[in-house]
Amino acid sequence: MATVVNMPRLSDTMEEGVVAQWLKKVGDKIEEGDILAEIETDKATMEFESFHEGVLLHIGVQEGETSPVDKLLAIIGEEGEDISDLLSGGSSDEKENSKENESEDSNEENSSEESSDESAEIPDGVNVITMPRLSDTMTDGTVATWLKKEGDSVEEGDILAEIETDKATMEFECFYEGTILYIGVQEGETAPVDSLLTIIGPAGTDVSEIVKSGGASASSTSDKKSEAKPEKKEEKSSDKKEEAKASTSNTTTNNSGGRIFASPLAKKIASDKGINLADVSGSGENGRIIKKDVENYTPTATVSVETPSPASSAATPSFSVTGEEKSEEVKNSQMRKAIAKSLGNSKFTAPDFSLNIEVDMDNAMASRKTINAIPDTKVSFNDMVVKACAMALQKHPQVNTSWTDNNTIYHSHIHVGVAVAVDEGLLVPVIKHTNQMSLTQIGATVRDLAGKARHKKITPAEMQGSTFTVSNLGMFGIDNFTSIINQPNSAILSVGAIVEKPVVKNGQIVVGNTMNLTLTCDHRTVDGAVGAQFLQTLKTFIENPVTMLA
Repeated sequence: MATVVNMPRLSDTMEEGVVAQWLKKVGDKIEEGDILAEIETDKATMEFESFHEGVLLHIGVQEGETSPVDKLLAIIGEEGEDISDLLSGGSSDEKENSKENESEDSNEENSSEESSDESAEIPDGVNVITMPRLSDTMTDGTVATWLKKEGDSVEEGDILAEIETDKATMEFECFYEGTILYIGVQEGETAPVDSLLTIIGPAGTDVSEIVKSGGASASSTSDKKSEAKPEKKEEKSSDKKEEAKASTSNTTTNNSGGRIFASPLAKKIASDKGINLADVSGSGENGRIIKKDVENYTPTATVSVETPSPASSAATPSFSVTGEEKSEEVKNSQMRKAIAKSLGNSKFTAPDFSLNIEVDMDNAMASRKTINAIPDTKVSFNDMVVKACAMALQKHPQVNTSWTDNNTIYHSHIHVGVAVAVDEGLLVPVIKHTNQMSLTQIGATVRDLAGKARHKKITPAEMQGSTFTVSNLGMFGIDNFTSIINQPNSAILSVGAIVEKPVVKNGQIVVGNTMNLTLTCDHRTVDGAVGAQFLQTLKTFIENPVTMLA
């Protein structure tokens, strides 16, 4: 019998997912444990494993498309099996199950209304983690092993526990950093999906009220009451519309209504460049459009020239340029959404200010040339800036902080994040314990993490835990710019290009090399004088690189 595979919830905060890549296609034989697809969540791009065996009969979400959790992702069954009932809304058994689920949901709503008085306010920085649904059919899970215990410090990317589902025993990854304040399900115990599993937050936080309420907060309870019913009313009426819209948006046709044959890579490149495939001639088999056809495509514009009549030969010729006017909507990726949410929260919540300083780079340029003359050694100006920031943070701990509503957190460790541009936006790999590393170690680490980021191989743990951030656009010729703070950091440094220009030295105008630095600070933790002193120290280190070699 065919099995419906729904979009899984691969993280505890995931509401929808994007199919980054299908590793199987319709008609392929599937074994239990095969990787079906790579799915992009709000946290990372993760492999999705099959818990069924059979033949892949249907794919419900195409590459690049977004789908809510629990919507039809694929159907696996026996070759040639009729799945029309499943595609048209499911079998009678499924309908009965959906009715049961609806009644269960209504009971849950009623019980949540009755217990709303028992909900608790969740303090800032505290994260309630519930039993995840690690397979599409999982209703409860058993904690096979806890790899962390109460009081342990955890970082994003750490494995918290091994959880036994109805399919397999799987590792459960942490998406937060802090201290394990409470464990709600002990080893060997079974708990329903979404029940309280553990609580992570700042050490010493009192979570007794949260535990008493079962992990529910007053805000989440009221949100569920206000949102649950309207969503159910809309689901049935909108599902078919969404499916119809999806089916038409996946079909590529030419101007006469015929189907266009193009490789997936050609479609992606055309989408990125805003090229209409109907205007591209294919050189592949049977006229199929391939990569080089899109890359070599040049839009044509028609220029018409009106020749003046003999009677008006002295008049200026009139030129009329005609061309295609076109706009295209491109879906925001999960990464783009996460960046927008994070930067929006930072910009609209943190009262920031910026300070600028100009740095003499002559000594830095000479030192770099000497260092790079050593075989198998490569140090960039950005590496020097990162090292100087780490040393300056040691002298100005107020800048190495994070703000919460109740406390200012002073970090004894120094983890510098380095912003890296990727195709879909911006990632910030983190160099852990930067102040303890040499220039060459920093350079090697930055190159390694930047390469992983650009090839989408970087892990969440490698992007978590920064206490300060450096953003460098100097390589693009940008002299001066201001960055948005990468919260929960208190400051970010914007690094401009090295510019050759006249400068005054010893009363004489000479040719010098300078670089502009801009420090953007969260005024809740860093005052103007503190930021200015930090920049002065940073300037001293960069202008005297020998001080960073000790």
